[in-house]
Amino acid sequence: MTGTSAETVATSPEAVAQHLAASRYLADESLSTAIFLAIRLGKPLLLEGAPGVGKTEAAKAIAALLGRDLVRLQCYEGIDAAHALYEWNYQRQLLAIRHAGEHEIDIYDDRFLIARPLLQVLKAPEQRLLLVDEIDRSDHEFEALLLEFLSDFQISIPERGTIRATAQPIVILTSNRTRELAEALRRRCVYHWIGYPDAEREAAIIMLRAGNVAQDTALAVAAAVQTIRARPLAKPPGIAEAVEWANAATILEKGGSPWPEAFRRAIGVLIKDEEDLSYIAPELGRIVEEALA
Repeated sequence: MTGTSAETVATSPEAVAQHLAASRYLADESLSTAIFLAIRLGKPLLLEGAPGVGKTEAAKAIAALLGRDLVRLQCYEGIDAAHALYEWNYQRQLLAIRHAGEHEIDIYDDRFLIARPLLQVLKAPEQRLLLVDEIDRSDHEFEALLLEFLSDFQISIPERGTIRATAQPIVILTSNRTRELAEALRRRCVYHWIGYPDAEREAAIIMLRAGNVAQDTALAVAAAVQTIRARPLAKPPGIAEAVEWANAATILEKGGSPWPEAFRRAIGVLIKDEEDLSYIAPELGRIVEEALA
């Protein structure tokens, strides 16, 4: 994929919002402004919010509007430098040594180097966009390593020397805020909190991303989901689940299940926790009927 000049696309927050909409992602004024500033200032973009509000989808849409490959580093507890930066293919090195016999061989050649996400982006910063997903799931040691990378955009490989980015990479970090991130990392970034959309915007998202869903169905789903999220659920449904619910209910309705029965039967694509299902079940009929009214 050939990268597009960021300045060509990010001429204004409004232009960013229009390009994102073309990638089927609706960004409000505050989010499009944060994206615009991160691109123009050359700073990482930190997106925080509850699971399912569209943080990862935003990164995918930004990569699409810039015409760049998305390189995703999924964080987890215990992630280390080998998974994020690089590692050597020891088995291939050993095989090469055996085949070389008495001949000299450079076992630190590129063909033995396994580039992980950070190094992949450093090698082609104008063709790739780095997504550090769920940084809050990693530990403080990895966060410190990432902060060092974001400060200099370079990696030191003892056997090879220092590899520096030839251009400023675009980096997006996401966090579900399961723990507080270091202030030093926050200061390095342009920050934006993504909340759940209001009913009107969520209905528009459903219409944009769902398949053959009628506008009345999208409005009803958005209204019902707003009510359901207000309940004390362990795992409130995200926007993707709302889109799936609208699609599933539409399929059931076309197959002969009348409203609101189609919504009730499709609830398993919206709520995916047994205790949450048991909690919401007694109210579901009333919630759907009010949403359809």
